Amino acid sequence: MKKNRRKQRRRKQKVWLPLVLLAVAGVAAVFWYSAATHVAAVQTDHKAYYLPGVSTEEDMDKENVIRDAVVYPGVHLGAVDISGLTIEQAVEAVEQYYTGVCEQEVTLIAAQNKPVTVCLKDLAPYWENRDVLDELLCLTDGSDVIDRYMMKKDIAQNGMNLPLQISFDKEVVIDFLRNNCAIYDVPLQNANLRRENGQFIVEEGQAGEGVNISESAGMIQGGLFDEVVAGNTQINLPLEELYPMGQAEELAQVKDLLGTYTTSFSSSGASRSANVTNGCNLINGTLLYPGEEFSAYNTIKPFTEENGYRLAGSYLNGKVVESLGGGICQVSSTLYNAVLRAELQVVERHNHSMVVTYVDKSADAAIAESAGKDFRFVNSSEHPIYIEGYTHDKQITFNIYGVETRDPGRKVTFESEVLSENPPKNESIIADGGQVVGYVSVTSAHIGYQARLVKVVYQDGREIERSIVNESKYNPSPRTAVVGIAAADPNYTAMMQQAIASGSIDQCKQMAAAIKAHQAEQAALAAQMAAEAPVVTEVTAAQSDSVAP
Repeated sequence: MKKNRRKQRRRKQKVWLPLVLLAVAGVAAVFWYSAATHVAAVQTDHKAYYLPGVSTEEDMDKENVIRDAVVYPGVHLGAVDISGLTIEQAVEAVEQYYTGVCEQEVTLIAAQNKPVTVCLKDLAPYWENRDVLDELLCLTDGSDVIDRYMMKKDIAQNGMNLPLQISFDKEVVIDFLRNNCAIYDVPLQNANLRRENGQFIVEEGQAGEGVNISESAGMIQGGLFDEVVAGNTQINLPLEELYPMGQAEELAQVKDLLGTYTTSFSSSGASRSANVTNGCNLINGTLLYPGEEFSAYNTIKPFTEENGYRLAGSYLNGKVVESLGGGICQVSSTLYNAVLRAELQVVERHNHSMVVTYVDKSADAAIAESAGKDFRFVNSSEHPIYIEGYTHDKQITFNIYGVETRDPGRKVTFESEVLSENPPKNESIIADGGQVVGYVSVTSAHIGYQARLVKVVYQDGREIERSIVNESKYNPSPRTAVVGIAAADPNYTAMMQQAIASGSIDQCKQMAAAIKAHQAEQAALAAQMAAEAPVVTEVTAAQSDSVAP
Protein backbone atom coordinates (compact mmCIF):
# COMPACT_ATOMS: atom_id res chain seq x y z
CA MET A 1 0.00 0.00 0.00
CA LYS A 2 2.71 2.46 0.93
CA LYS A 3 4.55 1.81 -2.32
CA ASN A 4 1.37 2.49 -4.32
CA ARG A 5 0.82 5.77 -2.49
CA ARG A 6 4.38 6.88 -3.24
CA LYS A 7 3.91 6.09 -6.90
CA GLN A 8 0.67 8.09 -6.98
CA ARG A 9 2.44 11.07 -5.30
CA ARG A 10 5.23 10.99 -7.89
CA ARG A 11 2.67 10.95 -10.67
CA LYS A 12 0.88 14.00 -9.19
CA GLN A 13 4.23 15.86 -8.79
CA LYS A 14 5.05 15.16 -12.41
CA VAL A 15 1.71 16.75 -13.37
CA TRP A 16 1.55 19.92 -11.18
CA LEU A 17 5.30 20.80 -11.02
CA PRO A 18 5.50 21.73 -14.73
CA LEU A 19 2.28 23.70 -14.27
CA VAL A 20 3.80 25.70 -11.40
CA LEU A 21 6.98 26.38 -13.36
CA LEU A 22 4.90 27.46 -16.33
CA ALA A 23 2.89 29.81 -14.14
CA VAL A 24 6.06 31.35 -12.66
CA ALA A 25 7.46 31.79 -16.15
CA GLY A 26 4.24 33.47 -17.20
CA VAL A 27 4.30 35.86 -14.28
CA ALA A 28 7.96 36.65 -15.02
CA ALA A 29 7.09 37.28 -18.64
CA VAL A 30 4.30 39.63 -17.67
CA PHE A 31 6.59 41.45 -15.25
CA TRP A 32 9.33 41.66 -17.88
CA TYR A 33 6.88 43.03 -20.48
CA SER A 34 5.52 45.52 -17.96
CA ALA A 35 9.00 46.67 -16.97
CA ALA A 36 10.08 46.85 -20.60
CA THR A 37 7.10 48.98 -21.61
CA HIS A 38 7.61 51.11 -18.48
CA VAL A 39 11.29 51.59 -19.22
CA ALA A 40 10.44 52.48 -22.79
CA ALA A 41 8.08 55.14 -21.52
CA VAL A 42 10.59 56.35 -18.96
CA GLN A 43 13.41 56.62 -21.47
CA THR A 44 11.51 58.90 -23.82
CA ASP A 45 12.29 62.59 -23.95
CA HIS A 46 11.00 64.58 -20.99
CA LYS A 47 8.52 66.20 -23.35
CA ALA A 48 6.53 62.97 -23.03
CA TYR A 49 5.37 64.18 -19.62
CA TYR A 50 3.71 67.11 -21.36
CA LEU A 51 1.65 64.90 -23.69
CA PRO A 52 3.29 65.33 -27.10
CA GLY A 53 1.59 64.15 -30.27
CA VAL A 54 1.35 60.35 -30.60
CA SER A 55 1.12 58.22 -33.71
CA THR A 56 -0.65 55.00 -32.71
CA GLU A 57 -3.40 53.92 -30.36
CA GLU A 58 -0.87 51.90 -28.38
CA ASP A 59 1.31 55.00 -27.94
CA MET A 60 -1.71 57.01 -26.93
CA ASP A 61 -2.65 54.45 -24.28
CA LYS A 62 0.87 54.66 -22.82
CA GLU A 63 0.74 58.46 -22.78
CA ASN A 64 -2.61 58.38 -21.05
CA VAL A 65 -1.19 56.05 -18.43
CA ILE A 66 1.71 58.45 -17.78
CA ARG A 67 -0.57 61.46 -17.77
CA ASP A 68 -3.07 59.99 -15.33
CA ALA A 69 -0.51 58.29 -13.05
CA VAL A 70 -0.54 59.68 -9.52
CA VAL A 71 2.53 59.84 -7.29
CA TYR A 72 2.49 57.68 -4.16
CA PRO A 73 1.77 59.43 -0.85
CA GLY A 74 4.89 60.50 1.07
CA VAL A 75 7.04 61.42 -1.96
CA HIS A 76 8.91 64.76 -1.91
CA LEU A 77 10.94 66.30 -4.70
CA GLY A 78 13.35 68.52 -2.85
CA ALA A 79 11.23 70.58 -0.45
CA VAL A 80 8.09 70.09 -2.57
CA ASP A 81 5.47 67.54 -1.44
CA ILE A 82 4.23 65.95 -4.67
CA SER A 83 2.07 63.26 -3.05
CA GLY A 84 -1.06 62.59 -5.08
CA LEU A 85 0.07 64.75 -8.01
CA THR A 86 0.38 63.64 -11.59
CA ILE A 87 3.80 63.93 -13.21
CA GLU A 88 2.70 67.05 -15.05
CA GLN A 89 1.38 68.63 -11.84
CA ALA A 90 4.59 67.72 -10.01
CA VAL A 91 6.69 69.47 -12.66
CA GLU A 92 4.56 72.60 -12.41
CA ALA A 93 4.79 72.57 -8.61
CA VAL A 94 8.58 72.23 -8.61
CA GLU A 95 9.07 74.94 -11.22
CA GLN A 96 6.80 77.31 -9.31
CA TYR A 97 8.72 76.56 -6.12
CA TYR A 98 12.25 77.17 -7.36
CA THR A 99 11.17 80.19 -9.37
CA GLY A 100 9.85 81.69 -6.16
CA VAL A 101 13.05 80.93 -4.27
CA CYS A 102 15.08 82.57 -7.03
CA GLU A 103 13.28 85.86 -6.42
CA GLN A 104 15.38 86.20 -3.26
CA GLU A 105 18.62 88.17 -3.01
CA VAL A 106 21.91 86.90 -1.65
CA THR A 107 24.98 88.85 -0.52
CA LEU A 108 28.36 87.65 -1.76
CA ILE A 109 31.37 88.75 0.28
CA ALA A 110 34.30 89.64 -2.01
CA ALA A 111 37.84 90.77 -1.21
CA GLN A 112 38.26 93.47 1.44
CA ASN A 113 34.95 92.17 2.93
CA LYS A 114 33.05 94.07 0.27
CA PRO A 115 29.38 92.95 0.01
CA VAL A 116 27.89 92.37 -3.45
CA THR A 117 24.14 91.76 -3.67
CA VAL A 118 22.60 89.69 -6.44
CA CYS A 119 19.13 88.26 -7.10
CA LEU A 120 19.26 84.55 -7.87
CA LYS A 121 17.10 84.94 -10.96
CA ASP A 122 19.77 87.18 -12.49
CA LEU A 123 22.20 84.24 -12.51
CA ALA A 124 20.01 82.29 -14.98
CA PRO A 125 18.80 79.41 -12.74
CA TYR A 126 17.67 76.12 -14.25
CA TRP A 127 16.50 72.69 -13.08
CA GLU A 128 19.62 70.57 -13.62
CA ASN A 129 18.48 67.05 -12.67
CA ARG A 130 15.24 66.81 -14.63
CA ASP A 131 16.08 63.16 -15.23
CA VAL A 132 14.73 62.57 -11.71
CA LEU A 133 11.34 62.44 -13.44
CA ASP A 134 12.35 59.05 -14.85
CA GLU A 135 12.70 57.74 -11.30
CA LEU A 136 9.46 59.42 -10.32
CA LEU A 137 7.51 57.35 -12.84
CA CYS A 138 8.36 54.25 -10.83
CA LEU A 139 6.56 55.79 -7.82
CA THR A 140 3.10 56.12 -9.41
CA ASP A 141 -0.01 53.98 -9.58
CA GLY A 142 0.11 53.83 -13.35
CA SER A 143 2.22 52.13 -16.01
CA ASP A 144 2.74 48.86 -14.04
CA VAL A 145 0.76 45.67 -14.17
CA ILE A 146 2.40 44.19 -11.08
CA ASP A 147 1.13 45.77 -7.91
CA ARG A 148 3.98 47.46 -6.00
CA TYR A 149 2.21 47.12 -2.73
CA MET A 150 5.29 46.79 -0.54
CA MET A 151 7.00 49.82 -2.07
CA LYS A 152 3.90 51.95 -1.76
CA LYS A 153 3.41 50.89 1.86
CA ASP A 154 7.04 51.58 2.74
CA ILE A 155 6.90 55.08 1.24
CA ALA A 156 3.66 55.81 3.07
CA GLN A 157 5.32 54.87 6.37
CA ASN A 158 8.82 56.27 5.91
CA GLY A 159 8.47 58.78 3.09
CA MET A 160 10.83 59.28 0.15
CA ASN A 161 12.84 62.38 -0.71
CA LEU A 162 14.11 62.76 -4.25
CA PRO A 163 16.88 65.33 -4.82
CA LEU A 164 16.15 68.64 -6.50
CA GLN A 165 19.22 70.25 -8.04
CA ILE A 166 18.88 73.87 -9.12
CA SER A 167 21.99 75.27 -10.79
CA PHE A 168 22.97 78.49 -12.58
CA ASP A 169 24.38 79.27 -16.01
CA LYS A 170 28.18 79.05 -15.77
CA GLU A 171 28.95 81.88 -18.19
CA VAL A 172 26.47 84.22 -16.50
CA VAL A 173 27.95 83.44 -13.07
CA ILE A 174 31.54 84.00 -14.23
CA ASP A 175 30.63 87.29 -15.91
CA PHE A 176 28.90 88.48 -12.73
CA LEU A 177 31.90 87.57 -10.58
CA ARG A 178 34.35 89.32 -12.88
CA ASN A 179 32.28 92.46 -13.39
CA ASN A 180 30.88 92.91 -9.88
CA CYS A 181 33.10 91.07 -7.39
CA ALA A 182 36.61 91.06 -8.85
CA ILE A 183 36.55 94.86 -8.90
CA TYR A 184 37.28 94.73 -5.16
CA ASP A 185 40.39 92.58 -5.59
CA VAL A 186 43.52 93.98 -4.02
CA PRO A 187 45.88 94.15 -7.02
CA LEU A 188 49.33 92.76 -6.69
CA GLN A 189 52.35 94.82 -7.60
CA ASN A 190 55.10 92.94 -9.36
CA ALA A 191 58.65 93.74 -8.50
CA ASN A 192 59.68 96.47 -10.91
CA LEU A 193 62.83 97.77 -12.50
CA ARG A 194 63.46 101.26 -13.85
CA ARG A 195 66.51 103.05 -15.14
CA GLU A 196 67.38 106.60 -14.24
CA ASN A 197 70.55 108.49 -15.13
CA GLY A 198 72.19 105.29 -16.31
CA GLN A 199 71.46 103.42 -13.07
CA PHE A 200 68.95 100.64 -12.38
CA ILE A 201 66.52 101.08 -9.49
CA VAL A 202 64.73 98.00 -8.13
CA GLU A 203 61.25 98.32 -6.59
CA GLU A 204 59.89 95.57 -4.32
CA GLY A 205 56.64 93.86 -5.24
CA GLN A 206 53.54 93.50 -3.06
CA ALA A 207 51.12 90.56 -2.79
CA GLY A 208 47.44 90.99 -3.56
CA GLU A 209 44.17 89.20 -2.84
CA GLY A 210 41.26 88.43 -5.11
CA VAL A 211 38.22 86.28 -5.75
CA ASN A 212 39.02 82.80 -7.00
CA ILE A 213 36.70 82.93 -10.00
CA SER A 214 36.80 79.20 -10.75
CA GLU A 215 36.09 78.03 -7.19
CA SER A 216 33.47 80.72 -6.61
CA ALA A 217 31.62 79.79 -9.81
CA GLY A 218 31.64 76.11 -8.83
CA MET A 219 30.35 76.92 -5.35
CA ILE A 220 27.51 79.06 -6.71
CA GLN A 221 26.52 76.50 -9.31
CA GLY A 222 26.60 73.55 -6.96
CA GLY A 223 25.27 74.87 -3.67
CA LEU A 224 24.02 78.46 -3.67
CA PHE A 225 20.37 77.49 -4.15
CA ASP A 226 20.46 75.04 -1.23
CA GLU A 227 22.18 77.65 0.95
CA VAL A 228 19.39 80.14 0.29
CA VAL A 229 16.74 77.49 0.96
CA ALA A 230 18.48 76.79 4.28
CA GLY A 231 18.26 80.49 5.12
CA ASN A 232 21.86 81.45 4.40
CA THR A 233 21.75 84.65 2.35
CA GLN A 234 25.31 85.81 3.00
CA ILE A 235 28.05 83.79 1.32
CA ASN A 236 31.81 84.27 1.61
CA LEU A 237 33.43 83.81 -1.78
CA PRO A 238 36.65 81.77 -1.91
CA LEU A 239 39.63 84.13 -2.09
CA GLU A 240 43.17 83.51 -3.25
CA GLU A 241 46.40 85.31 -2.51
CA LEU A 242 48.01 86.83 -5.58
CA TYR A 243 51.77 86.58 -5.45
CA PRO A 244 53.95 89.14 -7.23
CA MET A 245 56.09 88.08 -10.15
CA GLY A 246 59.80 88.39 -9.65
CA GLN A 247 61.94 89.13 -6.64
CA ALA A 248 64.09 92.14 -5.93
CA GLU A 249 67.15 89.91 -5.76
CA GLU A 250 66.41 88.55 -9.22
CA LEU A 251 65.92 91.99 -10.76
CA ALA A 252 69.10 93.27 -9.18
CA GLN A 253 71.03 90.91 -11.49
CA VAL A 254 69.68 92.65 -14.61
CA LYS A 255 72.61 94.84 -15.65
CA ASP A 256 74.25 93.27 -18.71
CA LEU A 257 73.71 94.75 -22.18
CA LEU A 258 72.50 91.84 -24.33
CA GLY A 259 71.71 93.74 -27.53
CA THR A 260 71.63 97.31 -28.83
CA TYR A 261 70.80 99.06 -32.09
CA THR A 262 70.51 102.65 -33.36
CA THR A 263 68.93 104.15 -36.49
CA SER A 264 68.75 107.73 -37.76
CA PHE A 265 65.67 109.77 -38.71
CA SER A 266 67.61 112.92 -39.55
CA SER A 267 65.74 113.40 -42.86
CA SER A 268 62.32 113.23 -41.19
CA GLY A 269 60.05 116.21 -40.76
CA ALA A 270 58.67 117.41 -37.45
CA SER A 271 55.57 115.18 -37.47
CA ARG A 272 57.38 111.96 -38.35
CA SER A 273 60.13 112.75 -35.81
CA ALA A 274 57.48 113.27 -33.13
CA ASN A 275 55.91 109.88 -33.95
CA VAL A 276 59.26 108.08 -33.68
CA THR A 277 59.96 109.71 -30.32
CA ASN A 278 56.46 108.95 -29.03
CA GLY A 279 56.60 105.27 -30.00
CA CYS A 280 60.05 104.94 -28.44
CA ASN A 281 58.84 106.45 -25.17
CA LEU A 282 55.86 104.05 -25.03
CA ILE A 283 58.20 101.04 -25.22
CA ASN A 284 60.90 102.40 -22.94
CA GLY A 285 60.93 100.76 -19.49
CA THR A 286 59.29 97.48 -20.53
CA LEU A 287 60.17 94.60 -18.19
CA LEU A 288 59.70 91.04 -19.42
CA TYR A 289 60.02 87.96 -17.26
CA PRO A 290 61.17 84.61 -18.73
CA GLY A 291 58.55 83.27 -21.12
CA GLU A 292 56.63 86.54 -21.42
CA GLU A 293 55.79 87.82 -24.89
CA PHE A 294 56.14 91.40 -26.15
CA SER A 295 53.86 92.86 -28.83
CA ALA A 296 55.02 96.11 -30.40
CA TYR A 297 51.54 96.89 -31.70
CA ASN A 298 49.80 96.36 -28.37
CA THR A 299 52.43 98.49 -26.63
CA ILE A 300 52.29 101.52 -28.94
CA LYS A 301 48.61 101.57 -29.95
CA PRO A 302 46.22 103.29 -30.44
CA PHE A 303 47.38 105.52 -33.29
CA THR A 304 45.48 108.61 -32.20
CA GLU A 305 46.29 112.21 -31.42
CA GLU A 306 45.30 111.54 -27.80
CA ASN A 307 48.06 108.93 -27.65
CA GLY A 308 50.64 111.39 -28.95
CA TYR A 309 50.66 110.67 -32.71
CA ARG A 310 50.63 113.06 -35.67
CA LEU A 311 49.94 112.78 -39.40
CA ALA A 312 53.02 111.71 -41.35
CA GLY A 313 53.94 109.64 -44.40
CA SER A 314 53.65 105.86 -44.30
CA TYR A 315 53.40 102.96 -46.76
CA LEU A 316 49.95 101.70 -47.74
CA ASN A 317 49.55 99.17 -50.57
CA GLY A 318 52.78 100.27 -52.19
CA LYS A 319 52.07 103.99 -51.91
CA VAL A 320 53.10 106.72 -49.51
CA VAL A 321 50.10 108.18 -47.68
CA GLU A 322 49.57 110.47 -44.73
CA SER A 323 48.45 108.62 -41.59
CA LEU A 324 48.47 109.05 -37.83
CA GLY A 325 51.62 107.39 -36.54
CA GLY A 326 53.55 107.55 -39.81
CA GLY A 327 57.15 106.52 -39.06
CA ILE A 328 56.28 104.11 -36.27
CA CYS A 329 57.80 101.24 -38.26
CA GLN A 330 61.24 102.71 -37.68
CA VAL A 331 60.63 102.19 -33.98
CA SER A 332 59.70 98.50 -34.38
CA SER A 333 62.53 97.92 -36.88
CA THR A 334 65.14 99.40 -34.55
CA LEU A 335 63.84 97.24 -31.69
CA TYR A 336 63.84 94.18 -33.99
CA ASN A 337 67.57 94.58 -34.63
CA ALA A 338 68.30 94.95 -30.91
CA VAL A 339 66.29 91.77 -30.20
CA LEU A 340 68.23 89.86 -32.89
CA ARG A 341 71.51 90.84 -31.28
CA ALA A 342 70.22 89.80 -27.85
CA GLU A 343 69.38 86.45 -29.52
CA LEU A 344 65.82 86.36 -28.18
CA GLN A 345 63.06 84.36 -29.88
CA VAL A 346 61.17 86.30 -32.55
CA VAL A 347 57.55 85.16 -32.87
CA GLU A 348 56.23 87.47 -35.59
CA ARG A 349 57.90 89.83 -38.05
CA HIS A 350 56.85 91.27 -41.42
CA ASN A 351 58.77 93.22 -44.03
CA HIS A 352 57.44 96.41 -45.63
CA SER A 353 55.76 96.39 -49.03
CA MET A 354 58.66 98.52 -50.32
CA VAL A 355 62.22 98.96 -49.09
CA VAL A 356 63.00 101.46 -46.34
CA THR A 357 66.19 103.43 -45.97
CA TYR A 358 66.85 103.39 -42.23
CA VAL A 359 67.82 99.68 -42.01
CA ASP A 360 69.24 97.11 -44.41
CA LYS A 361 66.97 94.96 -46.55
CA SER A 362 65.32 92.15 -44.52
CA ALA A 363 66.28 93.96 -41.30
CA ASP A 364 62.96 95.85 -41.09
CA ALA A 365 59.86 94.99 -39.04
CA ALA A 366 56.63 96.55 -40.26
CA ILE A 367 53.61 97.49 -38.14
CA ALA A 368 50.31 97.73 -40.00
CA GLU A 369 47.04 97.93 -38.09
CA SER A 370 44.90 97.47 -41.20
CA ALA A 371 46.87 94.43 -42.39
CA GLY A 372 47.25 92.88 -38.94
CA LYS A 373 51.05 93.13 -39.01
CA ASP A 374 52.87 93.12 -35.67
CA PHE A 375 56.35 92.58 -34.31
CA ARG A 376 56.38 90.10 -31.41
CA PHE A 377 59.12 88.33 -29.51
CA VAL A 378 59.47 86.21 -26.37
CA ASN A 379 61.93 86.58 -23.54
CA SER A 380 63.49 83.21 -24.20
CA SER A 381 66.27 83.78 -21.66
CA GLU A 382 66.26 82.39 -18.13
CA HIS A 383 66.21 85.84 -16.52
CA PRO A 384 64.14 89.03 -16.74
CA ILE A 385 65.02 91.55 -19.45
CA TYR A 386 64.62 95.32 -19.48
CA ILE A 387 64.06 97.38 -22.65
CA GLU A 388 65.51 100.86 -22.67
CA GLY A 389 64.59 103.19 -25.54
CA TYR A 390 65.50 106.82 -26.15
CA THR A 391 65.95 109.38 -28.95
CA HIS A 392 68.73 111.96 -29.24
CA ASP A 393 69.90 114.16 -32.13
CA LYS A 394 67.32 112.51 -34.42
CA GLN A 395 68.57 109.04 -33.63
CA ILE A 396 66.60 106.27 -31.92
CA THR A 397 68.31 103.63 -29.79
CA PHE A 398 67.05 100.48 -28.08
CA ASN A 399 69.11 98.65 -25.44
CA ILE A 400 68.11 95.26 -24.05
CA TYR A 401 69.49 94.48 -20.61
CA GLY A 402 69.46 91.15 -18.81
CA VAL A 403 71.85 88.58 -17.39
CA GLU A 404 74.54 87.60 -19.87
CA THR A 405 74.94 83.81 -19.99
CA ARG A 406 76.59 83.55 -23.42
CA ASP A 407 80.26 82.69 -23.78
CA PRO A 408 82.44 85.82 -23.71
CA GLY A 409 84.07 84.73 -26.98
CA ARG A 410 80.72 84.53 -28.82
CA LYS A 411 79.85 87.30 -31.26
CA VAL A 412 76.90 87.59 -33.65
CA THR A 413 76.59 89.75 -36.76
CA PHE A 414 73.92 90.02 -39.46
CA GLU A 415 74.36 90.31 -43.21
CA SER A 416 71.74 91.50 -45.68
CA GLU A 417 71.87 89.62 -49.00
CA VAL A 418 70.04 90.70 -52.18
CA LEU A 419 68.90 87.64 -54.13
CA SER A 420 67.28 89.46 -57.06
CA GLU A 421 66.12 92.87 -58.26
CA ASN A 422 62.89 93.90 -59.97
CA PRO A 423 63.08 97.43 -61.46
CA PRO A 424 59.84 99.43 -61.70
CA LYS A 425 58.20 99.94 -65.06
CA ASN A 426 56.54 103.05 -66.52
CA GLU A 427 55.96 106.21 -64.55
CA SER A 428 52.54 106.76 -63.00
CA ILE A 429 50.70 110.09 -63.19
CA ILE A 430 47.49 110.76 -61.28
CA ALA A 431 45.30 113.72 -62.27
CA ASP A 432 43.78 115.29 -59.15
CA GLY A 433 40.80 117.62 -59.58
CA GLY A 434 41.08 118.58 -55.93
CA GLN A 435 44.44 120.30 -56.48
CA VAL A 436 44.98 123.51 -58.45
CA VAL A 437 46.97 123.70 -61.66
CA GLY A 438 50.65 123.98 -60.81
CA TYR A 439 50.56 121.40 -58.03
CA VAL A 440 52.86 118.43 -58.70
CA SER A 441 53.80 116.00 -55.92
CA VAL A 442 56.35 113.36 -56.93
CA THR A 443 57.11 110.10 -55.13
CA SER A 444 60.42 108.48 -56.01
CA ALA A 445 60.57 105.09 -57.65
CA HIS A 446 61.40 101.99 -55.61
CA ILE A 447 63.21 98.97 -56.97
CA GLY A 448 61.74 95.63 -56.00
CA TYR A 449 63.99 93.16 -54.22
CA GLN A 450 64.12 89.57 -53.06
CA ALA A 451 66.41 89.62 -50.03
CA ARG A 452 67.32 87.67 -46.94
CA LEU A 453 69.00 88.30 -43.61
CA VAL A 454 71.75 85.94 -42.51
CA LYS A 455 72.96 85.47 -38.95
CA VAL A 456 76.68 84.80 -38.59
CA VAL A 457 78.08 83.48 -35.30
CA TYR A 458 81.75 83.77 -34.37
CA GLN A 459 83.52 82.03 -31.52
CA ASP A 460 86.83 83.53 -30.51
CA GLY A 461 87.04 85.25 -33.90
CA ARG A 462 86.27 82.11 -35.94
CA GLU A 463 83.01 81.69 -37.84
CA ILE A 464 81.15 78.65 -36.48
CA GLU A 465 77.60 79.12 -37.73
CA ARG A 466 75.67 80.79 -40.55
CA SER A 467 71.86 80.64 -40.68
CA ILE A 468 69.02 82.40 -42.50
CA VAL A 469 66.95 84.66 -40.22
CA ASN A 470 64.27 85.62 -42.75
CA GLU A 471 63.54 86.17 -46.42
CA SER A 472 61.74 89.28 -47.64
CA LYS A 473 60.10 90.36 -50.86
CA TYR A 474 59.81 94.08 -51.60
CA ASN A 475 57.55 95.22 -54.41
CA PRO A 476 58.73 97.65 -57.09
CA SER A 477 56.98 101.00 -57.23
CA PRO A 478 57.16 103.35 -60.22
CA ARG A 479 57.96 107.01 -59.96
CA THR A 480 54.56 108.54 -59.26
CA ALA A 481 53.22 112.07 -59.52
CA VAL A 482 49.95 113.61 -58.40
CA VAL A 483 49.16 116.52 -60.71
CA GLY A 484 46.59 119.23 -60.01
CA ILE A 485 44.19 120.18 -62.86
CA ALA A 486 41.71 122.54 -61.17
CA ALA A 487 41.71 126.06 -62.65
CA ALA A 488 39.29 128.92 -63.28
CA ASP A 489 40.67 129.21 -66.81
CA PRO A 490 39.81 126.04 -68.77
CA ASN A 491 42.82 126.62 -70.99
CA TYR A 492 45.15 125.90 -68.09
CA THR A 493 43.31 122.64 -67.34
CA ALA A 494 43.57 121.59 -70.97
CA MET A 495 47.29 122.34 -71.03
CA MET A 496 47.92 120.20 -67.92
CA GLN A 497 45.80 117.32 -69.23
CA GLN A 498 47.86 117.41 -72.45
CA ALA A 499 51.07 117.16 -70.41
CA ILE A 500 49.62 114.27 -68.38
CA ALA A 501 48.74 112.46 -71.62
CA SER A 502 52.42 112.50 -72.56
CA GLY A 503 53.14 110.08 -69.70
CA SER A 504 56.17 112.10 -68.63
CA ILE A 505 56.37 113.45 -65.09
CA ASP A 506 59.15 115.82 -66.09
CA GLN A 507 56.95 117.28 -68.84
CA CYS A 508 54.13 117.73 -66.28
CA LYS A 509 56.55 119.59 -64.01
CA GLN A 510 57.68 121.83 -66.87
CA MET A 511 54.11 122.60 -67.89
CA ALA A 512 53.12 123.35 -64.30
CA ALA A 513 56.10 125.70 -63.96
CA ALA A 514 55.21 127.46 -67.21
CA ILE A 515 51.57 127.93 -66.16
CA LYS A 516 52.60 129.27 -62.75
CA ALA A 517 55.01 131.70 -64.43
CA HIS A 518 52.27 132.82 -66.82
CA GLN A 519 49.85 133.27 -63.91
CA ALA A 520 52.47 135.35 -62.09
CA GLU A 521 52.98 137.55 -65.18
CA GLN A 522 49.23 138.06 -65.54
CA ALA A 523 48.94 138.96 -61.86
CA ALA A 524 51.83 141.46 -62.11
CA LEU A 525 50.33 143.07 -65.24
CA ALA A 526 46.96 143.43 -63.54
CA ALA A 527 48.61 145.07 -60.54
CA GLN A 528 50.51 147.49 -62.79
CA MET A 529 47.39 148.47 -64.70
CA ALA A 530 45.57 149.09 -61.45
CA ALA A 531 48.40 151.32 -60.24
CA GLU A 532 48.44 153.42 -63.48
CA ALA A 533 44.65 153.97 -63.67
CA PRO A 534 43.52 157.70 -63.26
CA VAL A 535 42.11 158.73 -59.91
CA VAL A 536 38.43 159.73 -60.08
CA THR A 537 37.23 162.06 -57.33
CA GLU A 538 33.58 161.93 -56.44
CA VAL A 539 31.99 165.44 -56.10
CA THR A 540 28.96 165.85 -53.93
CA ALA A 541 25.94 167.94 -54.90
CA ALA A 542 26.85 170.59 -52.36
CA GLN A 543 30.24 171.09 -54.01
CA SER A 544 28.89 171.32 -57.60
CA ASP A 545 28.13 174.67 -59.31
CA SER A 546 25.23 173.14 -61.18
CA VAL A 547 21.84 172.46 -59.75
CA ALA A 548 20.04 169.27 -60.47
CA PRO A 549 16.85 169.63 -62.40
